Parts: sequence; structure tokens; C-alpha cells
Amino acid sequence: MRTPGDAEAVRAAQRGEPGALDALVAAYLPLVYNVVGHALGGHPDTDDVVQETMLRAVDGLSGLARPESFRSWLLVIAMNQVRDHHRRSRPLPVDHEVLDRADPGADFADLAITRLQLTGQRREVLAATRWIGDDEREVLSLWWLEQVGRITRAELVRALDLTPQHAAVRVQRMKAQLDAARVVVRVLAMPRCGELAEVVADWDGRPGALWRKRIVRHARECRRCGRGFDDLAAVDGLVARIPLVPVPAGFGLLDPGPVDPDLADLDLPNLDLPNLDLPKPVAAHPVKPSFWAHAAAKPLVAAATVAAVVGAVALLPTEQAPRPVPVAAPITATTTTLVPATASSPTTTTTTTTTASTSTTTTTTPPVVAAPPDALPATRSTKKGVSTWHFDGVGRALSDVGAGWFYNWATTPEGVQAPGVEYVPMIWGAKTATPANLEAVRRQGGTLLGFNEPDLAEQANMSVEQALELWPRLQATGMRLGSPAVAYGGDRPGGWLDRFLAGARERGLKVDFIALHWYGSDFGPAAVGHLKSYLDAVHARYGLPIWLTEYSLMDFSGGGVRYPGARELADFAGASSRMLEGLPYLERYAWFALPADKPGTGLYAPGGTPNAAGSAYRATG
Repeated sequence: MRTPGDAEAVRAAQRGEPGALDALVAAYLPLVYNVVGHALGGHPDTDDVVQETMLRAVDGLSGLARPESFRSWLLVIAMNQVRDHHRRSRPLPVDHEVLDRADPGADFADLAITRLQLTGQRREVLAATRWIGDDEREVLSLWWLEQVGRITRAELVRALDLTPQHAAVRVQRMKAQLDAARVVVRVLAMPRCGELAEVVADWDGRPGALWRKRIVRHARECRRCGRGFDDLAAVDGLVARIPLVPVPAGFGLLDPGPVDPDLADLDLPNLDLPNLDLPKPVAAHPVKPSFWAHAAAKPLVAAATVAAVVGAVALLPTEQAPRPVPVAAPITATTTTLVPATASSPTTTTTTTTTASTSTTTTTTPPVVAAPPDALPATRSTKKGVSTWHFDGVGRALSDVGAGWFYNWATTPEGVQAPGVEYVPMIWGAKTATPANLEAVRRQGGTLLGFNEPDLAEQANMSVEQALELWPRLQATGMRLGSPAVAYGGDRPGGWLDRFLAGARERGLKVDFIALHWYGSDFGPAAVGHLKSYLDAVHARYGLPIWLTEYSLMDFSGGGVRYPGARELADFAGASSRMLEGLPYLERYAWFALPADKPGTGLYAPGGTPNAAGSAYRATG
């Protein structure tokens, strides 16, 4: 299965292969809708700007000389249309009497809060976007996509048409304004003190930079309103846990209506692209027909394009009540307990945590579970692995899936094994970096995994400084060392991993490879490309080998987790593992998780029988 957006899929669309253009349009409509929606703050013209962006992309696709740059090229078109809209638009009149009423769908923030069922600080972040300026909102719209793993920093830089250094400054300025706006949202939600009432006495109720500054200045000086600064979580982590807003059912592209026959022969200009991955500025169309009428007028755009955009919405998640996060069955009579994570991103996970015990020594241990004699192992890949815990049939499943290695977030295999499958231990966090555990891992082989998601409070929860202080203990084992596995943002300058690796270099500490986690909230065929883009970006930044120690598809929103359907999961398991097998810098990868004894993304049912995803993953290698 091709991944829409990769070079071959774009070439297929350029050649006019059946379904190829449909797949590109369907895969990228949600991305364009979100970047334009955030950039325009839900302006009533959002639908028109999205439509114009898609129209110009379809127009210019045949002239795109570098198909591998399709996503960057599409983002540039979208941002050009946003800026053109800003130049042409005047501020809309505001009905001040209804500003404080709950009106879901009135702007993009309301739409996102309602559709994604956001609460707490994630809801505050969306509401705060109303208080930043147009320029910062453009940066926000791209940075948001970067945080959820849909685009890379390089693509953000290209879309803004800035140098990497200037783009980094713009991002930091935007984040500072957004944090200040979050304080404003909090303060205005509190009962107003007398001084604040005086400050906002002349306020017209319309969010703006001047009033943001005045309210924040007051909050800094007021003991009561200063509570708005308390416990502000890092905005990076909050945004990474907010998925894309689904395209609403009433979106303009979904209702083509009758095609005007007078438009059939309309001679609209195509893009004349140079041998670059970025488009030239495009002159406005003399006539602005509907997307559908223009699609019918262009040779490249088949009637099937209509079905593609309709299909894009059919593939998007519908509004659902939050589902309970699964809790994996604990390992019997050991010091390790499995609990769910609540974070999300390309780069977040449902993983394990460890109890406060400081040793892996137990009074009883489960029996060794070996594969039965009649198990027929798949062709074994040295790269392919799985994460697992003890479940009925684990030995049979471990042998059958064809994995070359496995791990269980612990220091010993705790009774799980299969012939020819390597076990890799882990020092999970600060409490497990004990002499007894460090001695135990030496007996398990030559490779050691570092701390598990230290950037999440519900996982190892370690500061960079704390991890660097403990790292020499791991290094003293003499084993090959993998970095702490961050939940997200491994490619981000100034992120947790970036600061850890910089500190390790300064102290002369050893890191032999980078361990990463990735979870995708897009359950469609583009997910494989999103995963590859993230891995490419991390490798390009650090130049070290990579182990992808947890990955799968999960969408965290509204305090719950949404899983893909069985077919979606199986398609991704097969396509992603084939892609990962071919990445030269990727040394190993591991699916989350082997057992399917709980709802989620598991591969093997109790007893050791593969489900559809297990069969697809088994076939690789």
C-alpha cells in the first residue's frame, strides 16, 4: 500500500493512475483544514481559503518537479492563501452582547474544544489562541502540526519562508504570547477583583494584544489574579496531546452542488513551477468557481476527486465519548506493575510504570513460558521486536511473531522467553537505578535501554539534570547504552532529548543509540509517512543509530484513548514494519504491544493466536 504524500504516490497522481489523486486529496484535506483554521482563527472565510488551497494544489500538481516535497509545497500554498486573505480582509464587526456566551463552532477554538471534547489546560490553550496576533497565529498553525507529528521543523521553516534561526525566534515569541494569553483566559474566568474590574472597564469584549498585555500586567501585580500563573503546564506537551480537528460534516467542499456548464471550458491558469520544491506566487483566479466546478474543468482532476474529498471526511474520527484507557494485567509476583499513560502525540504512549521497589529480587517468579514444540516460528528479523508482558500464550506468540528481540520495561525477562529471541533489559527510572538492578542487567546481554519517558509526569518523570546525574551508573555496566526514550519531541531543538544529549556531550557521557516512542493519531494510510518523517528528523539532527522501542496508532483526546479499527491497525502494522525494515539507520523497532488481552493495539490473543494486525506484523522480516 502506498503512503499518500510519498514521492511515488505523487508521481502516480501526476501520471493519472486511478485512485492516486483521490488518496492525496483525502489524506491532506484534514492537514490543510487545520493549518488554515488555526491561522485564520476560524474566520468565516476559512472554508474558502481551504478550497482555494486545494484547488491550486490540484492545478499545480502536474508541474511539481520534486514529488518528495509535496507536503512542503502544499503548506507553502496554504500559507500564501492565508496571507493573501489577511491582506484583503478587514476586521469583522463584533456583536459584543454574545461574546461571553457558549457558542460551539463560532470560531476555530470553539470548534476544536467541542469536537475534541477538551478539558482543563488543553481547553485553555485553544481559548488562548484568540488572544494572539495574526502573525503569531500563522506560526502557531504550523507549529501545532509539528507538535502532533504531522510536519517537520524543516517544513515549518519552508512554509514561513524564513531561515531556521529566524523561524526558531518566531516560534519562541509565539509561545510566549500564547502562555500570556493562557493566563488571560484563566484570570477572566475567575471572579474579578476590584482592580481588574477597573482595568477592563472600557474593554469592548474583543480579544486583542493591548488587552492581553494589560490583563497580564495586572495579574503579575495582583496576589489574587496572580493565581492564573500557577501550575501552567508546558504548552509543547499540551499541544502534542491535542489531535487535529476533524473536518466538520457541513464543510464547504462536501457539497459540490450542480456544476455550472459555463465553467466547463473555463481557461484557468496552471502553476508554472520551477525545478524547486516551492511554488511561485500564484495570481488570483479571474473567476472563483467552486472547487468542484474547477475540478471538472481540469484534465488532471477526474470526477473521482469529489469522492476523494467526501472520503476524507469518512476516514476522519467522529465525535465519541471518551473510552477507558486500558490497564494491562500486572505481572504476577514481580516488582513491576503496568499502568496506562494519558499523553498523546506522534510521539506519546500507553506504557508501563514501576513500583517503588528498588530491586528486581522477588520471593516467587512465574514459570518460564517457552514456545510449545508445535509452534511454527515466522522468518525471524533481527530488527523486528515487540514489547510485552506476561500473558497466556506469550511464549507461543513470541516465537510465532518472528521477532528477533523483545523487552518488558524491566531488568529481567521475568519468566518470558522463546528460542532464539533476544531479551533487552531496561533501567526504567530513578528508583530502579539501584546496585541490585544494575547487577541484574549485566547478566541479560550486552545492550541496556535507558529511562522510560522521563518527559512525562505519569512515567519516569525525571528532569534532564537528574537523568544526567544517574547516567554514569548505567554507563558503568559496560553495556551498549540507548538514550532515555522520550514520549515525543525527539527532533525538537531545546526539547528534553536535545538537552540531555547536549549535557551528555559536555560531561563526556556515552550514548550509543537513540531510543524513541511514537504513536500516531492519524489512522489512515498517511500514518506511515508521518512516522518516517519523525525518524528522519531525529536521525538528521543527531546522526546516531535509532531504536524505535514503542510504536503504534492511538489517538488521545478528552481524557480517553481512541484506537484504530482492526483493518486500519493491520494495514499500518504491515506497511510500517516493511518501511522500518528498510531504514538503514534504524537498528531495531518494537511494536506496542504483543498481547491483545486488553482492548488496544495488541497482536496476539490469549493462547498465542495472532489477530489481523499480528498476522500482518508477523509477515515482515
